[in-house]
Amino acid sequence: MISKMNDTTTLTMPSARELVITHEFNAPRQLVYEALTQPEHVRNWYGPRVMKMISCEMDVRVGGSWRFVVRAPDGSDHAFSGEYREIVAPERIVNTERYEPMAEHEYLATLTLEERGGKTFLKNVLSYQSQEDRDGHVNSGMEPGMRETYQRLDEVLATLVAQEAE
Repeated sequence: MISKMNDTTTLTMPSARELVITHEFNAPRQLVYEALTQPEHVRNWYGPRVMKMISCEMDVRVGGSWRFVVRAPDGSDHAFSGEYREIVAPERIVNTERYEPMAEHEYLATLTLEERGGKTFLKNVLSYQSQEDRDGHVNSGMEPGMRETYQRLDEVLATLVAQEAE
């Protein structure tokens, strides 16, 4: 399955337990890495616009953890968290991810950033414990939320690129 989410994002399922997300950013790799790893930036792009981030904790180092809490329009809070397993700045981040109410369905995310011609190509391989976990994640509505999240990150990066050009 290949789903073309927008002009620069794809979602594929190369195996029964994997999702591969790719996205092209019109920004240098170092800036993309900073936007992904610094809470002051993450607060401005994580999740769909209807959600409000109320907590953004990040200890970006091997063995460190992260935790984001977003509030839905109905007032419900949704917490996501994980641990960093590998950090090779600015090219690779490997961490676990889980939706806290379903923590037993944790998966591993291996994100790589490659810069070519001033653009950055993100590849995020999500490895699940089972095909059921992968399919459950996809069927939860993650794809539209991810699409909007990447659009928001593109907007943050455009602002950061403009600031660097000044």
